[in-house]
Amino acid sequence: MRYLGFICLLLTCLNSAVASEKSFSKGPVFSEYGENVVIDDGLPDAQKQHFKVVFDVAKGAEEGAVNRQFNSVARFINMHVRAGVPKENIDVALVVHGKASFDVLRDSEFNDKFERPNASADLVAKLMANGVTVYLCGQSASHLGVEKKSLIDGVHMSLSAMTANALLQQQGYTLNPF
Repeated sequence: MRYLGFICLLLTCLNSAVASEKSFSKGPVFSEYGENVVIDDGLPDAQKQHFKVVFDVAKGAEEGAVNRQFNSVARFINMHVRAGVPKENIDVALVVHGKASFDVLRDSEFNDKFERPNASADLVAKLMANGVTVYLCGQSASHLGVEKKSLIDGVHMSLSAMTANALLQQQGYTLNPF
């Protein structure tokens, strides 16, 4: 029994040592967002892969923080480019609805409403500058009193999140469940 305990302790230490060798870092596409870790041989034939992925986000950011799910979009792109997928082989759309609708407001509009800057605004702009198409659900926007003129430049108003998702799926996008 004592021997078994020693073996378990040794394996735990070895696992910790291996895990600590890999460190999370940002980049290579988004230097301020999207932390990820390299996984050796984690993506076979990375150069040949092509992704068309939609992220559906309804949950708003925690007060004063970047929307975690928006950051997941940056992480998805960073980790796949780092793994060897050509950036031009990664097509990503972000469909926003619910309370996350506020996270695509211009900083000035967000500040008027919440009396603080929009912590997600910089990331949203950088996502779009790197080819991510952002759609806001028109139904959520109407329900929450968000007007098209209040959106960060480049955010598209869709009839609904359901519509945006359906159209993207028809174009070959898969829904990322995270």
